[in-house]
Order: sequence, then structure tokens, then C-alpha cells
Amino acid sequence: MRILVAMSGGVDSSVAAALLHEAGHELVGVTLHLWDAAGEQMVGRCCAPEDRDDARRTCEHLGIPHYVLDEREAFRRDVVEPFLDEYRAGRTPIPCVECNRTVKLDHLAQLAPRFGCDAVATGHYARLVPSETGARLLRGRDHGKDQSYFLFGLRRETLERMVFPLGDLTKDEVRAEGRRLGVPNADKGESQELCFVPDGDVAGFVGRERGPGRPGTLVDDAGSVLAEHQGVEAFTIGQRKGLGLGGGPARYVLRIVPDQAQVVVGGATDLFGAELEASGARWLAGAPEGSFSAEVRIRYRHTPAPATVEPGPEGFRVRFHEPQRAITPGQAAVIYRGDEVLGGGFIQ
Repeated sequence: MRILVAMSGGVDSSVAAALLHEAGHELVGVTLHLWDAAGEQMVGRCCAPEDRDDARRTCEHLGIPHYVLDEREAFRRDVVEPFLDEYRAGRTPIPCVECNRTVKLDHLAQLAPRFGCDAVATGHYARLVPSETGARLLRGRDHGKDQSYFLFGLRRETLERMVFPLGDLTKDEVRAEGRRLGVPNADKGESQELCFVPDGDVAGFVGRERGPGRPGTLVDDAGSVLAEHQGVEAFTIGQRKGLGLGGGPARYVLRIVPDQAQVVVGGATDLFGAELEASGARWLAGAPEGSFSAEVRIRYRHTPAPATVEPGPEGFRVRFHEPQRAITPGQAAVIYRGDEVLGGGFIQ
């Protein structure tokens, strides 16, 4: 096939391209220019000029064309602005879901025919299995690196165009393949933070972009004021560090009440909940007609937990068989049956 390969400049996308090239496919490399920053808040991996250079060097090594597409406006509109809105509203968003769905994969799937390409490949750790009803999305074999959680929002027509060459490999195997194939960045380190918040200081980023937050209070479950804060965007459910509460028993963020600029804290046992409601549902194999049993993942590093899922008009309710820790509004709730992704939505 002739395949459009999304090249971030990282080792995963570079090895994905090298494996496809070795298999005899004709490739076109594309790097998306998503974000710029200056001073101490320089861009992290995925967005930096050196990453575009690494993608270009890999394409030169493979002898394939390389294009850079300026998607900064779309990234700002579809990813960064909603991210800022969510944090100011006291929620903890998961921007990689929207980035993959809108700016990256749906967009590249639509662009592929203009490059004469039949498919789009990425370095995601996920698998696709053909079936009579279309492609089924499965977790990557390396469950420690699996990225299917971020892909539940893809449109069906996008999923049908995707190729995931790394789905059956572990990270160590990917690096070994990169060295074998002579990929220039086979030993490059990994990014651990959001590409547009490389220092990990979300509250600082929101403040720089939107101005000072609304001061408020930290309170216990009885409403007693324990401390003051400078904005709810500095907190997320389950947080323990950085609360400014001094000594005493360990306290965690239980709830955020943005209308009152209030952060409610309590003990570790109070973090557990047995239900959630999700909106913005996407069903990869079609919307189910009634309740069903499945496993539900409530954040990227969460082990999918057995639950009953009750679909509704716009979303679904999840009733876990055992309470789960720190169910966090804004995060994705992704539904699995074994390794297969059935769909997902965003926790309300």
C-alpha cells in the first residue's frame, strides 16, 4: 500500500515507519506542527523544532518524502482552549483524546487521499483486527504501553484507514527493531508530560494563558475552612501533595466545586466511588441497546474494572462491581470487553 505515516520525531513513529518500509510499502511521512512557546516554557517533545528535525532525518534515512503541516490554529482551537476551559471549570481534561480524534488522526485520514495514500499509520501501541462488521480496536500487547484508551473517540471511517505497526510489540522490542533498522533516534528518550505543558505546571500554564484564577478555600466534608487557594485549576481529584495544609492526617482532594471556588478534602477512604455518569459517548461497534457487563477504565494507568454499563441517549452510566479510587470528572471512561474497545465517553 501507499501509506501516510504520522511522524512525531519520537522513536515509536520512526520505528513504525521503518517496519512498514521494510515490509515493502510506499510511504509518505507527515509531521504536524502543533504548538510554539518561548522562554522557560519551551515546547516539550511532540512539538519542538528538534522533533521535526528527527522526523526529517528518519525520512531521509528511509528515502521517503517528508512534509510538515502547520496545524497550530486547529490545535489551539480544538485542544488547548477546551483544556483551559475545563481546568477553570474544576475538571481534569484528557487532551490527548481530542488531539488524536480531531487534529491528528481524523484530519490525516481525510488528507490521505490528497497524498495518494490508502491508509494512515502511527506509532500507537494498539491493535486492529478485521471482522465482518469492520475493524475492531484492541489493546496493545504491551499493556504497560497500551494506548487504546486515547483512541476510543475515532470515527469508524478513520479507524478503517488506520495501521498500527507496533501493536504486537513491547517498548523494548520497538527499540531493538529501531537499532536493527538503523533508525537515527532509536535511543531517544520519552516525553512524560503534555507537549504544551512540558514543565508539568498546569496551574501556571492556565494562569499565563487566561490570567489569575479565582481565589477560594479548601474545606473539609463538614464545610470547615482549612486553607485558602488561588484557583481550582491547581487541583485534581485524588491529589495529596501541594494542598498547603501542613501537618495532621493525610488529606486528599475529594471534590471541586467551581461555582464556590471550593476544594473539598478528606481521607483516603472517601476517595472511592461505585458509579459514574459519562457524556459524549462514542461506540466503535454501534450503540448497544441495553445494559451489559464489561470492564471500564477511568484513566490511562487504571486497570479496567468489572462493571455494568447502562447506555443512555447521550452517554452512559457505569456501576462498578467494586468501588474505584478517584473517579475524576473530565477524564475518559473507556469500555472494554477483554482487550477490545467497545466505546467510551467523558466522566461528568
